[in-house]
Amino acid sequence: MVGMTSTGTRRGRPPAFDRAAVLAAATRLFWERGYQATSVGELTGAMGIKPGSLYAAFGDKESLFREVVQGYQQSPAGQFVGLAFAEEPTARAAFARILRDAARIYADPEHPAGCMVISAAANVAAQDDEVAAFLRELRAANLAVFEERLSTAKRLGELPPTADPAALARYFGAVLQGMSQRSRDGADTAELTATAELAMLAWPAGPVG
Repeated sequence: MVGMTSTGTRRGRPPAFDRAAVLAAATRLFWERGYQATSVGELTGAMGIKPGSLYAAFGDKESLFREVVQGYQQSPAGQFVGLAFAEEPTARAAFARILRDAARIYADPEHPAGCMVISAAANVAAQDDEVAAFLRELRAANLAVFEERLSTAKRLGELPPTADPAALARYFGAVLQGMSQRSRDGADTAELTATAELAMLAWPAGPVG
């Protein structure tokens, strides 16, 4: 039963499950199936909790998904882009690393193939417009980060004056989305790495500065 604290306020019963463990199970299911194809019943089965516990702990399916995405973005699979930008000395080195890391991470058999955010957006129905908008905003934010880094590279002379940072950002975003889908179709790291190396041939050449 619900008890009382020393101050007289009501103390709720703590969750009877490991939140990190059930979130990991939900993450895997959303990653494998996408948002729309994952039912609450399948989630509770995978998470090992009752529907009432899911709603009490997370609110609803959409709220659970948003928490899953937040956790995914803090995982190695979700942080490799930011790490490349933070650690590589040039934009070219950063984008080359991003594509090579994506080739390795997307095909890693330790988790579902591809990028969870990209995969989850593939089958969002009209009635889930807010989820679709949420995922679009995440992708748009990633493109904005790409464009900002490329614009800085152009200003610093790493790219020729004729380079178009916005077009390059969209290009690299499209390559990553394609690599994610190919991995879900069974492409291995070797195939995706070859794609990454070919993609880098599009890096603008010409006089710099």
